[in-house]
Amino acid sequence: MTVSLTLYYAPGACSIASHIALQEAQIPFDVKSVALGAGEQRSPDFLALNPKGRIPLLITPFGPLTENPAILEYVASLAPEGQLAPVEDIAKLAQMREFNAFLSATVHVAHAHGPRGGRWAKTESALQDMKAQVADNMLSAFELIEQTLQSGPWVLGKDFSIADAYLYTFARWLEMDRVDTRGLKRVLAHRTRMEQRPAVQAVLAAEGIAYSGDGARKAGSEQPSLNR
Repeated sequence: MTVSLTLYYAPGACSIASHIALQEAQIPFDVKSVALGAGEQRSPDFLALNPKGRIPLLITPFGPLTENPAILEYVASLAPEGQLAPVEDIAKLAQMREFNAFLSATVHVAHAHGPRGGRWAKTESALQDMKAQVADNMLSAFELIEQTLQSGPWVLGKDFSIADAYLYTFARWLEMDRVDTRGLKRVLAHRTRMEQRPAVQAVLAAEGIAYSGDGARKAGSEQPSLNR
């Protein structure tokens, strides 16, 4: 039975993780681009689907589904043959969820303190202090991730999973956050490895965004700061 799915995304935003997962799963889905800069995420029509006013948003047969970790696992469950989540290995499944939670709760928030610091700071001095810490906080998080990648080419070692799509999302933002990446060789190798996958290439083309670190191939503007 075919499941009807529609992904609401913004080019280059964190929704790229769910977009990649859908491509990797090789299941039919539709997409709708949300113009974050124009405030479409705050329109009555969008808020009726997702009162949080953020992307990604996946419309499923059981209704709207939000938050990348939830969407990623749901998509993986729709294509078990693709083995995008280690559902038969309880330990690895827990490790994958731990990693995705770290990306969502720590890495994404560390990034957002720069472009979206106004959510936490009320004074200009506090806002500037938060922005000044972004590079260091992101580097600290990615130094931990660098160690995670010791065991193999992917987050879970030899097996690709939805955690890799999620990691790729934030690894794309390192230069934007002025992170010194010289000590992140495994992270950068993972980022390059991801961009060799047909599903990732298809998503970059569909969203009209650049390969990481390659401004010459950029076809559209990325808006990662507006969704979280």
